Amino acid sequence: MLRLTEIRLPIDHHEEALRAAILDRLGIPGNALVSYTIFRRSHDARKKNAIVFTYTIDVTVEDEASVLARLKDHTHVRPAPDMTYRFVAELAKPPVLRPVIIGCGPCGLFAALILAQSGFCPIILERGKAVRERTKDTFGFWRTRKLDPESNVQFGEGGAGTFSDGKLHTQIKDPKHVGRKVLTEFVTAGAPPEILYAAKPHIGTFRLVKVIENMRQTIESLGGEFRFESRVDDLVVENGKIRGVILGDGTSIESEHVILAVGHSARDTFQMLYDKGVSMAPKPFSIGFRIEHPQSLIDQCRLGPNAGNPLLGAADYKLVHHCKNGRSVYSFCMCPGGTVVAAASEPGRLVTNGMSQYSRNERNANAAIVVGISPDDFPGHPLAGMELQRRLEEKAFELGGSSYNAPCQLVGDFLEGKPSTQLGDVIPSYQPGVTPCDLSSALPEYAIEAIREALPAFERWIPGFTMHDAVLTGIETRTSSPVRITRNPDDCQSVNIKGLYPAGEGAGYAGGILSSAVDGIQAAEAVAQAIAGAEKQKI
Repeated sequence: MLRLTEIRLPIDHHEEALRAAILDRLGIPGNALVSYTIFRRSHDARKKNAIVFTYTIDVTVEDEASVLARLKDHTHVRPAPDMTYRFVAELAKPPVLRPVIIGCGPCGLFAALILAQSGFCPIILERGKAVRERTKDTFGFWRTRKLDPESNVQFGEGGAGTFSDGKLHTQIKDPKHVGRKVLTEFVTAGAPPEILYAAKPHIGTFRLVKVIENMRQTIESLGGEFRFESRVDDLVVENGKIRGVILGDGTSIESEHVILAVGHSARDTFQMLYDKGVSMAPKPFSIGFRIEHPQSLIDQCRLGPNAGNPLLGAADYKLVHHCKNGRSVYSFCMCPGGTVVAAASEPGRLVTNGMSQYSRNERNANAAIVVGISPDDFPGHPLAGMELQRRLEEKAFELGGSSYNAPCQLVGDFLEGKPSTQLGDVIPSYQPGVTPCDLSSALPEYAIEAIREALPAFERWIPGFTMHDAVLTGIETRTSSPVRITRNPDDCQSVNIKGLYPAGEGAGYAGGILSSAVDGIQAAEAVAQAIAGAEKQKI
């Protein structure tokens, strides 16, 4: 198979035009083209009046060797890489002590899938509820302000990514093409097939619910076991080795291989791990606000006369500014045609996130505008970053009126340094509601200063970004985990607890659905190799 890159066609081209471009690139007659599949499609909008699709195509042709030899110097024709996923170890029957996975977000879910497909029959422990029940609790919180600390945006089957844009792109290095395995399994479970080739694939919350349920059914059919509402409150450790876990109801589960895939908001678990002596360190994360504009404004700025074209969908953006005070401000988790959501998981604390459905057809665009911070900003204890998050979320709760209303401010007022007393033309999407106020006390002074400098800089890239009535909603603190649970790079095990495999976003090794899933697969492979090696020694 050959891989052809940089095939550029008008966005309104006919399907036959792609076939013709392939034949032209390879210099072959039509009968020599056996088949082709789209590996990647993106759009180039640098010329808004002439936006084009850019394709990467995998092609099967007659006499491939001669075609490749003839085009050996062509920059955009190469052998296609082998992206077949291969299991590192498989068992004919499950081990006596089955592997345990703590957490059922993308990391835990894909770790479970790989272990189940390999014959290891994992046990998956999730403190929250199954995804459909969890969805009811989450939407109920947005309507009634009644927070369930164990079933919300952060906790439950599917993890925090369930209530997001369902973004499936990442910038991680993936030499083994494990990400392709992730996308393929999502499609098998019911995700739209176009995620296999879209440059910025996404699924959306409502579709994710069914996809996650289907994946659970697959894992169960292969011998995996899910236990919901099963919070892990302690680890059983003997002589530096994991021996099992203890649940909140006192139940103990014996295991010598435990994947820790708890997500970035499992603060009580972080505290338990610290108290248990599990090696960890503080890590950088970011803090800021959500910003909302009319989606039509973003579409017009990014796509010009092609704004609203269904082939292009709702436009997004990615911005960064390096400030005079040494801070960097950037857009994060941009949700075209989406909503700002209440993402609290602890009573008396308020935090936001962004979410889109697959259609991305809500009236507003939203993104986090955040400032990078490091352990130098919260020195001392490994959990100091977590405590900073808590203090900021408590302040936001108070600014919003201590009712889970989110504090908000018009961008024009924020830049002028005066409180907002009423809303303008941009209607905030956050539920259960917002309270106009002065956000200058919601974040440390250095963060407010940096964001005030960055917004006018972003205006140069997106005219209208600083429109007076655009809305800043506070606060965003959970961009990533505030800790890293240190592990060995070669076998993914904790540096001081053998058999414990910290993985995913909560452990500090991923950021987003796809990278978390890939890291979960890596952890599962490490567990599979360890168990298979031990089983072989018994023979």
